[in-house]
Amino acid sequence: MLFMLALFSLGGAVFLVGEVASYPARQQRRAVKRAATYGHSRLTRPGTERMRFKDRVVGPAVARLARLTLKFTPKATHEGISAKLMAAGVKQINATQFLALKSGLAIAVAIASLLRGLAGQPLFFLAVPVAAAVGFLFPDVYLTLKTRSRKEDVRAQLPDVLDLLAVSVEAGLGFDGAVTKLTEHMEGPLVDEFALTLGEIRIGESRHEALRKMTERVPAPELAAFVRSVVQADQLGISLGRILRVQAADSRLRRQAAAEEKAMKAPIKMLFPTVLFIFPAMFLVILGRAFLNLTHIFNGK
Repeated sequence: MLFMLALFSLGGAVFLVGEVASYPARQQRRAVKRAATYGHSRLTRPGTERMRFKDRVVGPAVARLARLTLKFTPKATHEGISAKLMAAGVKQINATQFLALKSGLAIAVAIASLLRGLAGQPLFFLAVPVAAAVGFLFPDVYLTLKTRSRKEDVRAQLPDVLDLLAVSVEAGLGFDGAVTKLTEHMEGPLVDEFALTLGEIRIGESRHEALRKMTERVPAPELAAFVRSVVQADQLGISLGRILRVQAADSRLRRQAAAEEKAMKAPIKMLFPTVLFIFPAMFLVILGRAFLNLTHIFNGK
């Protein structure tokens, strides 16, 4: 064994020494080969190139799952899903991928529930349809909550955005320059939408059309009122800074009214957890001793 180990060690050492000694020559040959083939492209016949795994497997699978989703929800369309994704600010996936996610999640949850049932818990067999329905509807619920949250962020940020635009316009900047200053000094979903609108204007889109597309991406009434005011100011020749001041004050009043409305709804919303969780504990502490005394009295009789 020692002789074999020494023999293998000696062979490995010789191999390493040979590799180190021949490394410069191999590097020179590679350089000469690259220089000889520089500027030449290898032509391949149509159909002989190897497709990537994403194009061969993932793409067709996503398309099939999307078609399966459309079969179960015939009212859904790619245009409608794209509009919802745009309103929620989800840019990582497109409509086809979202539809595939619904079916894929439903199938995955159903299979997981079925495996739990096969593992010795028969109750999960009955939960397979419910699990599939929950997995199918979960992306829609998430998208709805995301859209609502983004709309609230836009409403909360709109007065500050309008104030900055008004100050910039009154300082002598045009609307495009004011939006540029806005994107440089503020952050948030509304600022991102203004940056996208500014990019559309710079590539040749008219201001009215770019603003209209922004209201389609963010379906908030306050933003729609602002866009209508800007369009009317351009058409009638009214001072834009004055319009922005009025819109900022109006949106701030709306935000204050919305906050007061939420504050007035808070006691009603607190009533249900109070009744369910606090009152039973209070009754137990206050009346528990009396019930125990009554129990002892009845048992004594």
